[in-house]
Amino acid sequence: MFKKILIANRGEIAVRIIRAARELGIETVAIYSQADKDALHVLLADEAICVGPAKSIDSYLNINAVLSAAVVTGAEAIHPGFGFLSENSKFATMCEEVGIQFIGPSGAVMDTMGDKINARSEMIKAGVPVIPGSDGEVFSAEEALAIAEKIGYPVMLKASAGGGGKGIRKVEKAQDLVPAFESASSEAKAAFGNGAMYMERVVYPARHIEVQILADRYGNVIHLGERDCSLQRNNQKVLEEAPSIVIGKTMRTKIGQAAVRAAESVGYENAGTIEFLLDEEKGEFYFMEMNTRVQVEHPVTEFVTGVDIVKEQIKIAAGEPLSVTQEDVTITGHAIECRINAENPTFNFAPSPGKITDLYLPSGGVGLRVDSAVYPGYTIPPYYDSMIAKVIVHGSNRFEALMKMQRALYELEIDGVVTNVDFQLDLISDPKVVAGDYDTAYLMESFLPNYQKGND
Repeated sequence: MFKKILIANRGEIAVRIIRAARELGIETVAIYSQADKDALHVLLADEAICVGPAKSIDSYLNINAVLSAAVVTGAEAIHPGFGFLSENSKFATMCEEVGIQFIGPSGAVMDTMGDKINARSEMIKAGVPVIPGSDGEVFSAEEALAIAEKIGYPVMLKASAGGGGKGIRKVEKAQDLVPAFESASSEAKAAFGNGAMYMERVVYPARHIEVQILADRYGNVIHLGERDCSLQRNNQKVLEEAPSIVIGKTMRTKIGQAAVRAAESVGYENAGTIEFLLDEEKGEFYFMEMNTRVQVEHPVTEFVTGVDIVKEQIKIAAGEPLSVTQEDVTITGHAIECRINAENPTFNFAPSPGKITDLYLPSGGVGLRVDSAVYPGYTIPPYYDSMIAKVIVHGSNRFEALMKMQRALYELEIDGVVTNVDFQLDLISDPKVVAGDYDTAYLMESFLPNYQKGND
């Protein structure tokens, strides 16, 4: 096992990793930008080292600075968390080159699964169902028109090298395709340095279902069940739950086995997530993409399986075999996670940085967890993602989990900045959400218009 690891991240995920490492008896090194010198992850780690100015590009995304911090402090491994450098294949490869263990898959595997075209090709070889779409990258609007004519409208344009909701456009009819293609391609080029697109037929209505997998270097691959992440705004997840109430035992086995095949086919190692679209009407699921890192919503899976995913990541990277087999994995009860952001829902969810003057995080009772990195007096900087906490609950059934989440959100108090707590409370109390009767379009097309009307 490692003696010391560096956490190449910030916020609640950095705190989460520090706590897991400490429970494994591992010393931790926190990196921080000048804007984060008073951040909780800096205060909790055994050591902390500044890697640059406030902007991410100069600090958390500065590969040379991060690697130098690891070398100087004697860290044997780097945990990237999510976001920032977590899916940067160059970073993973450079860690290997300087003799530091990257806690995640190899750079080569990242390249394969990070490129949506390559990933699609690999999934077809592995016998994993894929959405009908383009056979490769699409470089022009004219080519896109021809493909759309073949697969049928509506179509989804996606950046080949994309992620985080960037470079994605839904196109309903032919006359909208050219401007949508040009817009999405420009956005992708600005965000990822690559304007190439690919296309898929839109599966609608659909559920966004993802399967958590774990794989060690000895060829053992297991899945930890699925999460339902269908409640999204602008392709960004808002609320997640596990298991999905629209998936029965047979479908759970099939989609889990497909996820395992997907990971095995590329020689995957560490934690990862295979994302699928589920066509409820046809009862068919299709591969979308793989996230080669720990997910924001991993706690719901931890609650229903009892498996500590972050600890497993560290142990796998240290060369240990998986501590659980597929037969050991059982799904117990129901878990829900709400993302708490410093943002103003009544002003198009504009970020709301500033000083937290008072804070009460709900606690007490079985099955309640708050992952956060904020504290009274902490100033939320304006340079990073607006998520400041995650409230996660677990109940013996879905109704109990819903009621527990309502109670937790009702108690949660964050003063000094505007947050989406009330928005999340309204969402978790919505009759359709309570009934589980929603899909990927529900939040944007049904809930939000009524919510905004009620707040005018």
